[in-house]
Formats: sequence, C-alpha cells, structure tokens
Amino acid sequence: MVNVRYFAGARAAADTAAEQVATTTLAELVRQLTERHGPRLERVLTVCSFLVDGVAWHERDAPLPAGATVDVLPPFAGG
Repeated sequence: MVNVRYFAGARAAADTAAEQVATTTLAELVRQLTERHGPRLERVLTVCSFLVDGVAWHERDAPLPAGATVDVLPPFAGG
C-alpha cells in the first residue's frame, strides 16, 4: 500500500486530496490511477513529477517502498 497525495491540478483532476493504493511500481500506480479517475487525471499525469517519500522518483519500473508516500506534482506556474 502507498499513500498518494495530489497537488494543484492533479488534486482537481482526481477530485480528492489523497488516497491509498495497493501497487508495486510508479508505472503500475499511474495505470491504476488512470483507471480509477479517468481521462482528465490521465492527461495531468502525463506532465506530472512524482516524489516518493520526498525524493524525486524517475524510475517508473523500480519497486516502491511499502507504505511510501507518493506526491503527484503537476507543473507549477508563477514566479
């Protein structure tokens, strides 16, 4: 199980601030979230960055630590 936290546009697209998901990799998590929340979130996820326990996570097929917190961060605008 991982804890997923959504920010900004990802939160709006998922229509929730957080949820728990049983998953093993980031690639699997993205697939499950897309199935669960639909095409609106799918579009947002294509441009998101992900933090796992506060660290940028780029390897989509690497195993996620059990109980990890995954932050879903869409691009931010502003200065």
